[in-house]
Amino acid sequence: MLNVVRRSQIIGWIEIDSSTAARFGKVEEVWLDESGGIAYFSGGEAYLPVERIAGVGMGAVSVYYPPVIDTPENLRCLHEIKIESTLGETLGWVEDFLFDWQTGEIAAYIVAGEIAAPYGGRAVLCPKDVEEITTDKVIIRENVQDQLQGESDGLKGFLSEKSQQVQHLVHIIGDRLHHLIAPEDKPEVVRVKIKEVSDEVAASTNHPHHALQEATEFLQEQWHSLQQSIYRAGARTKSALDTAWKQITK
Repeated sequence: MLNVVRRSQIIGWIEIDSSTAARFGKVEEVWLDESGGIAYFSGGEAYLPVERIAGVGMGAVSVYYPPVIDTPENLRCLHEIKIESTLGETLGWVEDFLFDWQTGEIAAYIVAGEIAAPYGGRAVLCPKDVEEITTDKVIIRENVQDQLQGESDGLKGFLSEKSQQVQHLVHIIGDRLHHLIAPEDKPEVVRVKIKEVSDEVAASTNHPHHALQEATEFLQEQWHSLQQSIYRAGARTKSALDTAWKQITK
């Protein structure tokens, strides 16, 4: 849940080169591939593969390489795609969705229409309740309607639903932890390191105590996600350096 963002939140964010800070454009859409996971961001005529993303947050998407100009094949757009039952009955549409920008995995669908009417017009659909995603519809499993949750209840625990202040502090603490946490660290070790860095931030900045405490507690709860995120970030950086070296030595 640490790297989960809303599709609606990142639309309009700038795309920048992680090494030069040069701007490529703005995010206009998010695309799935045939596997059902988020595979590309797009802006204008360029496409940015998820595996090339270095970071997402605070209004920007940083990348390791320039976007791809050629349009990838078999992409699917989830935004406002209709929702159907297994019997072919139209139940509503996908209003928004949350996904992990490191893995491309969908974390939650926010649905609207008839299916969400009992929940105030917007409800949360879990990925496990999706039977199939085609080019023009999402087919959900039987008897799912009774298992939905309202938007506020269904999205508790996601960083994307925290205040901008808390999100910013999570990024600050997380960035400082990148060289302090190892894949083999035990849970109690990770939590102690989070608290130590949080105390350093408190001593060196002027952020509100309640926001810093909320950010710290969130990271301690998400210690495993943080550890995985740091490992993936390291692997992506190594891959980027290897690719750059191969291009230089060709």
